[in-house]
Amino acid sequence: MSVLTVGLNHQTAPLQIREKFAWASEQIKDHLGDFRSRFGEKTEVAVLSTCNRTEIYCSVQAQQVEHTKNWFANLGGANAHLIEEHGYTLSHDDAARHAFRVASGLDSMVLGEPQILGQLKNAVQTARDAGYLGTTLNQLFERSFSIAKRVRSSTEIGSHSISMAAAAVRLASQLFEDLSDTKILFVGAGEMIELCMTHFAAKHPQKMSVSNRNLQKGHELATRFNASAFALSEIPEKLHEYDVVISCTASTLPLIGLGAVESALKKRKNAPMFMLDLAVPRDIEPEVKALRNVYLYTVDDLSKIVQSGKENRLAAVSKAEEIIDEGVHGFISWLKTRHDVPLIQRLHQKTDQWREIEINKAKKMIARGDDIQQILEIMTKGLTQKLIHGAIAELHSKDADVRDKAQYAIEHFYLEGCKRHLLDS
Repeated sequence: MSVLTVGLNHQTAPLQIREKFAWASEQIKDHLGDFRSRFGEKTEVAVLSTCNRTEIYCSVQAQQVEHTKNWFANLGGANAHLIEEHGYTLSHDDAARHAFRVASGLDSMVLGEPQILGQLKNAVQTARDAGYLGTTLNQLFERSFSIAKRVRSSTEIGSHSISMAAAAVRLASQLFEDLSDTKILFVGAGEMIELCMTHFAAKHPQKMSVSNRNLQKGHELATRFNASAFALSEIPEKLHEYDVVISCTASTLPLIGLGAVESALKKRKNAPMFMLDLAVPRDIEPEVKALRNVYLYTVDDLSKIVQSGKENRLAAVSKAEEIIDEGVHGFISWLKTRHDVPLIQRLHQKTDQWREIEINKAKKMIARGDDIQQILEIMTKGLTQKLIHGAIAELHSKDADVRDKAQYAIEHFYLEGCKRHLLDS
């Protein structure tokens, strides 16, 4: 089985492509089931889908790599060529290194941000609860979490970072000099909206409101910030009241259309509006960006702002990469050991058979009265030749993989023999 990662992210694909692959939690469960049914009961699979990335981690047969890539592309209504152009297909140590970098925040838009680790843990738990994780992916992810913890505790990778929420405040401040004079609408009630409300609340705006599909959850969040709450259906009639609109939901279709914003502008007598769409797929129709006096930004537009201060964290990246390299080496060693366990077991069984054959020969020679020194020479020589014959043949193989496995098996067998010798002595 091969460890494989297929995906795309903010570094490789623009928003209009990423949003095709943005999947809600219900969709992910369906996709996991579909993958298992197509690729077999022995396959392992987990899916990570955030606003900045969608990735599939799996353990499949080597010959299934292309099929996996096609499966992933088809779910986004695309073909494998798009993944080759805007995504990545990683296997073995490259797949492990990618998982460790993602968990540690090294592959995030905000270098060192901690949210991705929680998102990855949620993705792993979803796959585990559904029964789609096995020994290999469990090892990969548990090592990812451990390495992320080491990176966080032993480096300053998260220092001086600018969160998406803080960047949103900076961006809004470029349009409105004093945010205390503004009224702000938050669409959604998830973690990102909560973070944004925390940062904007510190600026003491005139008014804050939450609009959410689940009105009770919206009220609960609004209460924490002394804000009001209303249903999504009320947005068109109330939109004109707000100077700042920040949206981040899991909706698969836009919630705020061009017509609603045009109507709001008329009621506002063209007073400027700042709109920030952090959702993938987008919550606000892209055509809104063309309207005068509307300043619409997406999650990708925050990239330049969150990159500031990155230079101060680059010194920590080198140390983090060292920790990750060590983790990759450990995982690959474990993977190789796991793959070679059956081979080593068979080798032990075979040598026991050979030993029994040589002992029986020696017993017959003893019964005949042959010289004991000669018996020992013949027995040990015969056993040695049997032990090394097959291994030497594989070491001379033209197949590099066969040679590597033979070398590993011989070294392992030799070390085990040394241990036994030391214990016996």
